[in-house]
Amino acid sequence: MDAFWMPFTANRQFKSAPRMLVSADGMYYTDDQGRKILDGSAGLWCVTAGHNRKPIVEAVQRQVATLDYAPPFQMAHPKAFEAADKLVAMAPKGLSKAFFVGSGSEAVDTALKMAVAYHRVRGDAARVKLIGRERGYHGVNFGGISVGGMAGNRKHFPVSLPAVDHLRSTHDLARNAFSRGEPEHGAEFADELEARILTLHDPSTIAAVIVEPMAGSTGVLIPPKGYLRRLREICDRYGILLIFDEVITGFGRLGADWAANKFGVLPDIITCAKGLTNGVVPMGALLVKPEIHDAFMAAAGERMIEFPHGYTYSAHPLACAAAIASLDLYRDEQLFERAAGLSAYFEERAHALRGQPYVKDIRNLGLVAGIELDSRAGAAGQRGFDVFLKCWEQGVLVRFTGDILAVSPPLIIEKHEIDRLFETIASALRACE
Repeated sequence: MDAFWMPFTANRQFKSAPRMLVSADGMYYTDDQGRKILDGSAGLWCVTAGHNRKPIVEAVQRQVATLDYAPPFQMAHPKAFEAADKLVAMAPKGLSKAFFVGSGSEAVDTALKMAVAYHRVRGDAARVKLIGRERGYHGVNFGGISVGGMAGNRKHFPVSLPAVDHLRSTHDLARNAFSRGEPEHGAEFADELEARILTLHDPSTIAAVIVEPMAGSTGVLIPPKGYLRRLREICDRYGILLIFDEVITGFGRLGADWAANKFGVLPDIITCAKGLTNGVVPMGALLVKPEIHDAFMAAAGERMIEFPHGYTYSAHPLACAAAIASLDLYRDEQLFERAAGLSAYFEERAHALRGQPYVKDIRNLGLVAGIELDSRAGAAGQRGFDVFLKCWEQGVLVRFTGDILAVSPPLIIEKHEIDRLFETIASALRACE
């Protein structure tokens, strides 16, 4: 085990007591001891339709035997156009162009570059500043951590984009603890964009605002009612692009196809990944308003590259095959509607944890819940890690971010599995100190 330097992992702790997954099917992993592990986190928010789904597996198998790779620069393959058509057909109305990348992190950096370049090709080159949000997570590339706002992801990397500022987080535990769905309080936090950020920075220098509609990796922070709409209105007032990072919230997680549709707010660009291929093959994408695309087309000369950006694995044939099969599966099995139908039951079972030891907040929307715990004095994050381990010992996989548990199962989960998921968390909480 010595050669593999594991990402986002306490390597020494893991290698002293490994947690090894060797196969998966449906709602369950199997570990190297032969135990079935209920997947309460959809892998890493990405296994939307459950594991080992035959239509996706077979589509990838056919593709690798037909066309394993095709260069995406100055060349193409049919599956890329088919995948784009299917994704755009599922996108919020008004986002009709798709640009493929290899991950959510790549999608974010591409969106930031696209936003700055869009203003430039329109003759508005002063717009170079980017506004993120405290406690935001936008991947781990330099652009993503620059606009992101999670201190733990930034402290080791003090080099970041220079023209960046941040809105405050929407998290307001004092007023919104134990909210069910969208919190009642906090829409006014969006006004900070106009009252502080645009007072400090000339609005004509700001290219884009990027937010997660629901902040996932920082601990499931649900947007207050009306917050996203206010952001949209302010951005429109000053000609600023609005980017929604829907890497987590896209593809049914909130009980709707997209958070943009869930909240009735259309951004200029959506970044997505994870559920795009059900986690089977790495892939990300941007969904873009046609006027952004058209500005690049109009500005470039004939035979000139309009947007000089892309990756070796953009629109990879295997990823496109997986995406097409995944999007078809979501539609055929009506998984987004299924998530919406289970949301009320999921909410009740999540909030039944109120009163368990150390629980100081529960928040939820669709098929995602965050359970925030009291931290141990001088040992922030240790209680969350201990609960994670105790759930693992009982055959349930959940995620933790510091002392916040994140529950986000595949959308195929059954009610008895929801029961087991939250009962196991309750048991683990009672067993912790």
